Parts: sequence; C-alpha cells; structure tokens
Amino acid sequence: MTSDDVDPVAVAPLIAAQDITRGFFGNPVLRGVSIALRPGRIHALLGENGAGKSTLINILSGGLRPDSGRIVVNGAPRGHLTPSDARKAGIAVVQQELSLTTTLSIGENIGLGAFPRRFGLIDYRTLAGRAREVCGLVGLDEPLSLPVGALSLGRRQMVEIAKALFRNPRILILDEPTSSLSARETGILTDLLGRLRAQGVAILYISHRLNEIMALCDHVTVLKDGVVTADRPLAGIDAAGLVRLMVGRDPGDLFPTWTAPPAAPPVLSVTGFAAGMTRDIALTVQPGEVLGLGGLVGHGQEDVLLGLYGAIPATATAVRVNGATSLPGRVTRANRLGIAYVPADRRREGLHLIHSIATNLMLPAFARQHGLSLRRRRQEQGATAVLAARLGIKGDLMRPAQALSGGNQQKVALAKWLPHDPRILLLNDPTRGVDVETKREIYRMLRQLADAGQAVILLSSDTPELVNLCDRVAILREGRIVARIERRDLSEAAIVAAAMGAATAPAGTGGAP
Repeated sequence: MTSDDVDPVAVAPLIAAQDITRGFFGNPVLRGVSIALRPGRIHALLGENGAGKSTLINILSGGLRPDSGRIVVNGAPRGHLTPSDARKAGIAVVQQELSLTTTLSIGENIGLGAFPRRFGLIDYRTLAGRAREVCGLVGLDEPLSLPVGALSLGRRQMVEIAKALFRNPRILILDEPTSSLSARETGILTDLLGRLRAQGVAILYISHRLNEIMALCDHVTVLKDGVVTADRPLAGIDAAGLVRLMVGRDPGDLFPTWTAPPAAPPVLSVTGFAAGMTRDIALTVQPGEVLGLGGLVGHGQEDVLLGLYGAIPATATAVRVNGATSLPGRVTRANRLGIAYVPADRRREGLHLIHSIATNLMLPAFARQHGLSLRRRRQEQGATAVLAARLGIKGDLMRPAQALSGGNQQKVALAKWLPHDPRILLLNDPTRGVDVETKREIYRMLRQLADAGQAVILLSSDTPELVNLCDRVAILREGRIVARIERRDLSEAAIVAAAMGAATAPAGTGGAP
C-alpha cells in the first residue's frame, strides 16, 4: 500500500463477525471469535487445521448459522446470513475443496448458480461473453465448451476462481487458492489480487504457505483452538513469528533429521516407462529411500504415480516391482504387491467422507478380508483405536470422516495403510493444504517409515519438502525426466532451475535416480 492510499483500518468494514460461537457434536469449534474485513485490504486468516477457519468461512458466507454472536454487513447487524443474503452482499468464496461439476463445461461451471437470464431462459450469449472476460483475468485459454473433468487439478482451481469473479464480488474469500497451482498460475493470481485490492474489494486469504501471506497480505487474524490469539497488521512480523503465533513455538524442528538409507537391492526398478503424458522414464528406489518427483505442476509427475499403481494404463521395457517382472496393471494387484497410494485429493479419492473415521482407517483391510472371521474383524477394529491414538485423533471414531479437519483427514488417508506394512509408498502431495503442525507430524511419520525399510516415492509441489526429506529428486518437464539431483546437491535453487529449464540446472547422472 502506498502512502497516498487510504488506510483500510480507518474505513468501515464491509462485513464483520462479532463474538461468534459455534460447536459440533457437543464440541466447541469457535469461541467468541471476531473479525472485520475492510475494503482495499487483503486479510490473512491463519491457524492450524482444526482451529476453526473453515467454520468461520462458512458462517461468513451463509453456509452455517452461529450458535451465538452476530454478523454485521455494511453496518447492518444480523444474527446470521443465508447463502442468498451472502450473494446479495457480494460475498464469493473459493473453497479449498472445489465445488465444480466435472460433467459440465468450463462456461457452465463459471455461471452455475448465477446464470444470466433473458425472457426466463439462460442467456448463453451473455454467459459466454462474461465467462471469457473472467477467464482472461485468470489466464484460462481453454475452450469454454471443454468439460471441467478434462482439466488438471490446477486448471480446475483457476475455473473455481473465475467462477467467484463472475459474481463481481465485493468480499472475496480464498481458502488455500494456490495449493494446486503452478508458479505461473500463482503469479497471475497474485497480480489479480493486487488489482482487486486497488478496486476496494475486501479479501480474506487463507493459506499455509507463509511466504504468500508475507508477500500478499496487510493484516492477519490467527485462530488457535477456536479462539482469536492475534489480530494485527503484518508489518513488523516475519514468517517465524507467524508460526509462533499459530503453534506457540519456533518452526526450526519442522523437518526430522535425515539419515542415509543402507545400501540394498532396489525394491522397484523400471526403464522405458510410459503412462499418461510421460515417456521413457527410468526410476529405481531401494528400501529405506525417499525418492522425490519434482517439477512444475502438470508435467507428468502424477502420471508416474498413477501408472506405477495401476490406476491408469502404463507400459515399460523392463520392470521389477517387489519381485514381480511386470507392472501391476490394476490397483488390486498393486496392493497385493505391497504398493500403497495416497492421492492429492483426499476428499474425493482418499476417503469416504460420509463413513466413520474407523471405517476409513479399515478400508484396505476390508478389501483383503472377504470371508475372514469375525474374530479377525474385531482385531482390525482394535487396531483402529491404536492407530487413531498414534495419529492424535481424539473423540468418537464413529463420527463421519467429514467431521475431521483437513489435516486430520489427510493423516487418516495416509495412516490407513500403516497396519499393512506396504513395501512401496506412493505419495501425491501429501501435505497440500495442511497446517505447519500437521506437516511436522506427517514428515515424522514418513521418516519413521523410511527408517523401517519402506521405499517412498514423494511427489511434492513444496520445494522445501523435496530438499529436506528426499535422498534424490527426479525433475520432470513435459513428461520426461530432465534432471536427477543427488542429496548432496539438493537445494531449492537447483530444483527450481531444473524445473524451469535454466542453464544452471544440475546435469543428469545418466542413470536412473
């Protein structure tokens, strides 16, 4: 903000929550929470998973009613908002979990719920013109008629943002908007938010990427256990200070101590591998090793994992997977070969949200125990209690998984495999959209798995994860491995340079990473 700008604190808020409380299943989630969103200000909302951020967003946007407290919109107090009230107030939300319909086109998704009408019918000409306009703002150049299901996760995220812009919001709420975006897409969004701020839009920005918070935001509110623990301008505080506000301690021990794996024959080895957009991939990974897959989003890293897991068709000229000499071809065979996969989209692919936490923890067991005795089932159920305690998940395990915070859902998606001792663990961005403390727990779990002899292939869009967790990193660009970086040479600069095709990218070793 320049010195000529009006101080947003001096301007009346467009919306404010005052002394809000809300609970679920008898447990308080928000306790006396207040927050004010002012025009021309990007306001960060921070907190660990389970702190109450999603509940607060849903109350501000009319999706939930508070148990007590009030919402003030343009100076007018209300007990609560309905979704219709929120739309009329110009509130638009980009949720972390996308609200798109994959069978509808890009244009139809953008207009969904706000279609322009003429003579009582949808005005498709106006829809197309306005949709093209907002697509231009976010760098979407795909045909409007293309089904959203044909897009990558990152491009779907941009459609979700375009959908919010279609409503000409006065108040824009963004929940982890860059979690699946490429560096280029993140840059487009950053520029867009700067323009919206200059136009007087009030923006609430939720992210666990603290560098984004420091670069974008003017003000921060921190939630911890449903209580506001800080509400202040961002000036004069650094990223480490934000972590202290969130978790009460320094972030220096985020990553566990790295230990080199002992030499051993590889548990997985493929050459001439092809799946999806990838071609001529060579990979090896040995027991106890963490192999990273890096590069810009959408360059084939996910296809490698899905092909190895048998979830999409794959071929290879030479294969050795845990003693087998052919690719799994099917997910069920991959599981029998000791391969487990944790997807990036935990809500749609990793869990059955309407079922209980206990059921989700036992999903791999259900797939294996057809015809097994009731005694065995009871043993498995006993194991879930032990596993939940290990994960730090408290309360009734018969609650639906959707009652858990995003971070705890991710821990369940990962930990459900632990009792089955997989030899090869394929992880697709396992810390996407989770808080610092949950990241710490997941990192510790991965280190324990590697130290116990499991082979881990880690796809991550978070470069520090690759640097601090991996023994080696393979960088993909346009479906091919373009660099292989050993532990001694790993750095954020080396990974980014290789991903961008810079001349300083480390030279390949000539062998499979």
